[in-house]
Amino acid sequence: MADLTWRPAPRSRLTAASPPRSPKWRLLPSAVVLGVVALVVLVVPLFVELNEQYVDLAIANQPPSAAHLFGTDELGRDVLLRCVYALRVSLTVGVVAAVISAVAGTAVGALAGSIGGWFDRIMMRVVDAIASVPHLLLGIVIVAILRPSLSAVIISIALTHWLTAARIVRSEVLSLRTRPFIDAAIVGGASRLQVMTRHLLPNVAPQVLLATTLMVPHAVWHETALSFLGLGLPPHAASIGNMINDAQRSLLIGGWWMSLAPGLMLVITTLAVSGISGVWRDRLNPKRRTELTW
Repeated sequence: MADLTWRPAPRSRLTAASPPRSPKWRLLPSAVVLGVVALVVLVVPLFVELNEQYVDLAIANQPPSAAHLFGTDELGRDVLLRCVYALRVSLTVGVVAAVISAVAGTAVGALAGSIGGWFDRIMMRVVDAIASVPHLLLGIVIVAILRPSLSAVIISIALTHWLTAARIVRSEVLSLRTRPFIDAAIVGGASRLQVMTRHLLPNVAPQVLLATTLMVPHAVWHETALSFLGLGLPPHAASIGNMINDAQRSLLIGGWWMSLAPGLMLVITTLAVSGISGVWRDRLNPKRRTELTW
Protein backbone atom coordinates (compact mmCIF):
# COMPACT_ATOMS: atom_id res chain seq x y z
CA MET A 1 0.00 0.00 0.00
CA ALA A 2 1.35 3.42 -0.97
CA ASP A 3 2.52 5.75 1.79
CA LEU A 4 0.28 8.85 1.64
CA THR A 5 1.93 10.65 4.58
CA TRP A 6 2.73 14.28 3.73
CA ARG A 7 6.37 15.21 4.00
CA PRO A 8 7.88 18.71 3.56
CA ALA A 9 9.95 19.36 0.50
CA PRO A 10 13.71 18.98 0.88
CA ARG A 11 15.58 22.09 1.89
CA SER A 12 17.53 22.08 -1.37
CA ARG A 13 14.36 22.44 -3.41
CA LEU A 14 13.10 25.32 -1.28
CA THR A 15 16.41 27.06 -1.68
CA ALA A 16 16.40 26.53 -5.44
CA ALA A 17 12.91 28.04 -5.72
CA SER A 18 13.95 31.24 -3.96
CA PRO A 19 14.91 34.16 -6.22
CA PRO A 20 18.64 34.35 -6.90
CA ARG A 21 20.63 37.26 -5.60
CA SER A 22 22.00 39.86 -7.97
CA PRO A 23 25.49 38.84 -9.06
CA LYS A 24 28.14 41.35 -8.09
CA TRP A 25 29.87 40.97 -11.43
CA ARG A 26 27.02 42.89 -13.02
CA LEU A 27 27.42 45.88 -10.71
CA LEU A 28 31.19 46.28 -10.50
CA PRO A 29 32.04 46.57 -14.25
CA SER A 30 29.09 48.88 -14.89
CA ALA A 31 30.03 51.11 -11.95
CA VAL A 32 33.68 51.26 -13.04
CA VAL A 33 32.82 52.09 -16.66
CA LEU A 34 30.28 54.72 -15.67
CA GLY A 35 32.69 56.24 -13.16
CA VAL A 36 35.46 56.49 -15.76
CA VAL A 37 33.08 58.03 -18.31
CA ALA A 38 31.78 60.56 -15.78
CA LEU A 39 35.33 61.46 -14.74
CA VAL A 40 36.45 61.95 -18.35
CA VAL A 41 33.49 64.09 -19.43
CA LEU A 42 33.85 66.26 -16.31
CA VAL A 43 37.64 66.65 -16.16
CA VAL A 44 38.75 66.79 -19.81
CA PRO A 45 36.75 69.95 -20.71
CA LEU A 46 38.47 71.74 -17.81
CA PHE A 47 41.88 71.32 -19.45
CA VAL A 48 41.15 70.99 -23.18
CA GLU A 49 38.76 73.39 -24.86
CA LEU A 50 36.89 72.37 -27.99
CA ASN A 51 36.71 74.92 -30.79
CA GLU A 52 33.62 73.87 -32.75
CA GLN A 53 34.58 76.17 -35.64
CA TYR A 54 38.10 74.73 -35.94
CA VAL A 55 39.09 73.44 -39.40
CA ASP A 56 42.44 71.95 -40.43
CA LEU A 57 42.17 70.24 -43.80
CA ALA A 58 45.85 69.28 -43.70
CA ILE A 59 45.11 66.54 -41.16
CA ALA A 60 41.59 65.66 -42.33
CA ASN A 61 40.46 62.02 -42.54
CA GLN A 62 43.46 60.65 -40.69
CA PRO A 63 43.04 57.14 -39.18
CA PRO A 64 43.69 56.48 -35.47
CA SER A 65 47.27 57.18 -34.47
CA ALA A 66 49.36 58.21 -31.47
CA ALA A 67 48.59 61.88 -32.10
CA HIS A 68 44.85 61.27 -32.56
CA LEU A 69 43.72 58.09 -30.82
CA PHE A 70 40.34 58.04 -32.59
CA GLY A 71 41.57 59.73 -35.76
CA THR A 72 40.28 62.96 -37.28
CA ASP A 73 37.11 63.77 -39.20
CA GLU A 74 36.63 65.31 -42.62
CA LEU A 75 37.42 68.79 -41.27
CA GLY A 76 40.54 67.78 -39.35
CA ARG A 77 38.91 67.82 -35.91
CA ASP A 78 40.00 65.30 -33.27
CA VAL A 79 37.30 62.62 -33.00
CA LEU A 80 38.16 61.63 -29.42
CA LEU A 81 37.83 65.18 -28.11
CA ARG A 82 34.55 65.66 -29.93
CA CYS A 83 33.28 62.34 -28.51
CA VAL A 84 34.02 63.54 -24.98
CA TYR A 85 32.12 66.80 -25.48
CA ALA A 86 29.31 65.00 -27.32
CA LEU A 87 28.95 62.44 -24.54
CA ARG A 88 28.77 65.24 -21.98
CA VAL A 89 25.90 66.79 -23.92
CA SER A 90 24.10 63.46 -24.27
CA LEU A 91 24.42 62.61 -20.56
CA THR A 92 23.29 66.10 -19.58
CA VAL A 93 20.22 65.81 -21.79
CA GLY A 94 19.50 62.30 -20.53
CA VAL A 95 19.78 63.13 -16.83
CA VAL A 96 17.86 66.43 -17.00
CA ALA A 97 15.09 64.98 -19.17
CA ALA A 98 14.81 61.88 -16.95
CA VAL A 99 14.51 64.01 -13.80
CA ILE A 100 11.84 66.24 -15.34
CA SER A 101 9.96 63.18 -16.57
CA ALA A 102 10.14 61.55 -13.16
CA VAL A 103 8.86 64.66 -11.37
CA ALA A 104 5.96 65.10 -13.80
CA GLY A 105 5.10 61.40 -13.80
CA THR A 106 5.26 61.19 -10.01
CA ALA A 107 2.91 64.15 -9.63
CA VAL A 108 0.38 62.76 -12.10
CA GLY A 109 0.57 59.20 -10.77
CA ALA A 110 0.34 60.22 -7.12
CA LEU A 111 -2.67 62.48 -7.73
CA ALA A 112 -4.45 59.87 -9.86
CA GLY A 113 -3.82 57.08 -7.37
CA SER A 114 -4.71 59.03 -4.24
CA ILE A 115 -7.77 60.89 -5.60
CA GLY A 116 -9.12 58.01 -7.68
CA GLY A 117 -12.57 58.07 -9.22
CA TRP A 118 -13.22 60.11 -12.34
CA PHE A 119 -9.91 61.97 -12.03
CA ASP A 120 -7.98 58.71 -12.11
CA ARG A 121 -9.91 57.46 -15.13
CA ILE A 122 -9.39 60.69 -17.08
CA MET A 123 -5.66 60.88 -16.34
CA MET A 124 -5.09 57.25 -17.29
CA ARG A 125 -6.97 57.73 -20.57
CA VAL A 126 -4.73 60.72 -21.29
CA VAL A 127 -1.67 58.60 -20.53
CA ASP A 128 -2.93 55.82 -22.81
CA ALA A 129 -3.64 58.30 -25.62
CA ILE A 130 -0.15 59.79 -25.46
CA ALA A 131 1.45 56.34 -25.16
CA SER A 132 -0.31 55.21 -28.34
CA VAL A 133 1.85 57.62 -30.37
CA PRO A 134 5.48 56.51 -30.96
CA HIS A 135 7.87 58.47 -28.77
CA LEU A 136 10.23 59.39 -31.58
CA LEU A 137 7.44 60.62 -33.84
CA LEU A 138 5.92 62.72 -31.06
CA GLY A 139 9.37 64.05 -30.16
CA ILE A 140 9.98 65.11 -33.77
CA VAL A 141 6.70 67.04 -33.78
CA ILE A 142 7.52 68.79 -30.48
CA VAL A 143 11.05 69.76 -31.60
CA ALA A 144 9.71 70.99 -34.94
CA ILE A 145 7.23 73.23 -33.11
CA LEU A 146 9.82 74.58 -30.65
CA ARG A 147 12.63 74.79 -33.26
CA PRO A 148 15.73 72.57 -32.92
CA SER A 149 17.83 73.40 -29.85
CA LEU A 150 19.15 71.77 -26.71
CA SER A 151 16.21 72.97 -24.61
CA ALA A 152 13.73 71.77 -27.25
CA VAL A 153 15.28 68.30 -27.20
CA ILE A 154 15.06 68.14 -23.39
CA ILE A 155 11.42 69.28 -23.42
CA SER A 156 10.48 66.79 -26.13
CA ILE A 157 12.08 63.88 -24.26
CA ALA A 158 10.50 64.92 -20.96
CA LEU A 159 7.03 65.23 -22.51
CA THR A 160 7.24 61.77 -24.07
CA HIS A 161 8.83 59.81 -21.19
CA TRP A 162 6.82 60.76 -18.09
CA LEU A 163 4.18 58.12 -18.82
CA THR A 164 6.15 55.22 -17.35
CA ALA A 165 6.76 57.00 -14.06
CA ALA A 166 3.08 57.98 -13.85
CA ARG A 167 1.93 54.38 -14.28
CA ILE A 168 4.44 53.03 -11.77
CA VAL A 169 3.59 55.60 -9.11
CA ARG A 170 -0.16 55.17 -9.60
CA SER A 171 0.15 51.39 -9.26
CA GLU A 172 2.23 51.68 -6.09
CA VAL A 173 -0.11 54.27 -4.58
CA LEU A 174 -3.17 52.11 -5.24
CA SER A 175 -1.40 49.20 -3.54
CA LEU A 176 -0.30 51.30 -0.54
CA ARG A 177 -3.77 52.73 -0.01
CA THR A 178 -4.96 49.31 1.17
CA ARG A 179 -2.24 48.99 3.83
CA PRO A 180 -3.15 49.26 7.53
CA PHE A 181 -0.82 52.19 8.27
CA ILE A 182 -2.65 54.33 5.70
CA ASP A 183 -5.98 53.57 7.37
CA ALA A 184 -4.43 54.41 10.74
CA ALA A 185 -3.17 57.75 9.44
CA ILE A 186 -6.60 58.64 8.06
CA VAL A 187 -8.30 57.65 11.32
CA GLY A 188 -5.74 59.74 13.18
CA GLY A 189 -6.94 62.85 11.34
CA ALA A 190 -4.31 63.16 8.60
CA SER A 191 -5.47 65.04 5.52
CA ARG A 192 -5.17 63.69 2.00
CA LEU A 193 -2.13 65.91 1.38
CA GLN A 194 -0.45 64.73 4.56
CA VAL A 195 -1.08 61.09 3.71
CA MET A 196 0.43 61.63 0.27
CA THR A 197 3.52 63.55 1.38
CA ARG A 198 4.28 61.66 4.60
CA HIS A 199 3.29 58.09 3.75
CA LEU A 200 2.70 57.48 0.05
CA LEU A 201 5.52 59.40 -1.66
CA PRO A 202 8.32 58.18 0.69
CA ASN A 203 7.28 54.58 0.01
CA VAL A 204 7.25 54.99 -3.78
CA ALA A 205 10.55 56.93 -3.85
CA PRO A 206 12.74 53.84 -4.53
CA GLN A 207 10.58 52.86 -7.52
CA VAL A 208 10.67 56.44 -8.84
CA LEU A 209 14.46 56.59 -8.55
CA LEU A 210 14.75 53.28 -10.37
CA ALA A 211 12.42 54.47 -13.14
CA THR A 212 14.49 57.66 -13.44
CA THR A 213 17.71 55.69 -13.80
CA LEU A 214 16.15 53.43 -16.42
CA MET A 215 14.98 56.47 -18.38
CA VAL A 216 18.48 57.92 -18.74
CA PRO A 217 19.72 55.46 -21.44
CA HIS A 218 16.44 55.79 -23.31
CA ALA A 219 16.68 59.58 -23.20
CA VAL A 220 20.29 59.48 -24.44
CA TRP A 221 19.33 57.31 -27.41
CA HIS A 222 16.36 59.58 -28.07
CA GLU A 223 18.61 62.65 -28.16
CA THR A 224 21.02 60.84 -30.46
CA ALA A 225 18.21 59.94 -32.85
CA LEU A 226 16.90 63.52 -32.96
CA SER A 227 20.39 64.92 -33.59
CA PHE A 228 21.01 62.30 -36.27
CA LEU A 229 17.83 63.45 -38.01
CA GLY A 230 18.98 67.08 -37.85
CA LEU A 231 16.47 68.09 -35.16
CA GLY A 232 18.86 68.34 -32.21
CA LEU A 233 21.87 70.56 -31.75
CA PRO A 234 23.24 72.71 -34.60
CA PRO A 235 25.21 70.72 -37.19
CA HIS A 236 28.58 72.14 -36.08
CA ALA A 237 27.98 71.29 -32.39
CA ALA A 238 29.54 68.20 -30.82
CA SER A 239 26.76 65.63 -30.50
CA ILE A 240 26.76 61.86 -30.87
CA GLY A 241 23.92 62.06 -33.38
CA ASN A 242 25.63 64.81 -35.37
CA MET A 243 28.92 62.90 -35.44
CA ILE A 244 27.27 59.70 -36.67
CA ASN A 245 25.34 61.69 -39.27
CA ASP A 246 28.53 63.33 -40.53
CA ALA A 247 30.42 60.02 -40.49
CA GLN A 248 28.03 58.26 -42.85
CA ARG A 249 29.51 60.24 -45.74
CA SER A 250 33.03 59.20 -44.74
CA LEU A 251 32.17 55.50 -44.80
CA LEU A 252 32.29 55.60 -48.59
CA ILE A 253 35.97 56.62 -48.49
CA GLY A 254 36.94 54.18 -45.73
CA GLY A 255 36.60 56.47 -42.72
CA TRP A 256 35.22 53.75 -40.43
CA TRP A 257 36.64 55.31 -37.24
CA MET A 258 34.42 58.40 -37.52
CA SER A 259 31.27 56.39 -36.87
CA LEU A 260 32.81 53.62 -34.75
CA ALA A 261 34.16 55.92 -32.03
CA PRO A 262 30.95 57.82 -31.15
CA GLY A 263 28.80 54.73 -31.59
CA LEU A 264 31.06 52.67 -29.32
CA MET A 265 31.12 55.30 -26.59
CA LEU A 266 27.34 55.63 -26.79
CA VAL A 267 26.76 51.88 -26.47
CA ILE A 268 29.28 51.41 -23.64
CA THR A 269 27.84 54.29 -21.60
CA THR A 270 24.22 53.25 -21.97
CA LEU A 271 25.06 49.61 -21.20
CA ALA A 272 26.83 50.72 -18.02
CA VAL A 273 23.80 52.71 -16.86
CA SER A 274 21.50 49.84 -17.79
CA GLY A 275 23.68 47.38 -15.85
CA ILE A 276 23.48 49.43 -12.66
CA SER A 277 19.74 49.89 -13.15
CA GLY A 278 19.30 46.14 -13.62
CA VAL A 279 21.04 45.33 -10.33
CA TRP A 280 19.00 47.99 -8.54
CA ARG A 281 15.81 46.61 -10.08
CA ASP A 282 16.62 43.12 -8.80
CA ARG A 283 17.18 44.49 -5.30
CA LEU A 284 13.79 46.20 -5.41
CA ASN A 285 12.01 43.05 -6.54
CA PRO A 286 8.68 42.96 -4.69
CA LYS A 287 9.24 39.26 -3.84
CA ARG A 288 12.27 40.20 -1.79
CA ARG A 289 10.92 43.27 -0.04
CA THR A 290 9.51 42.91 3.44
CA GLU A 291 5.78 43.60 3.57
CA LEU A 292 4.96 46.97 5.09
CA THR A 293 3.25 46.73 8.43
CA TRP A 294 1.90 49.43 10.67
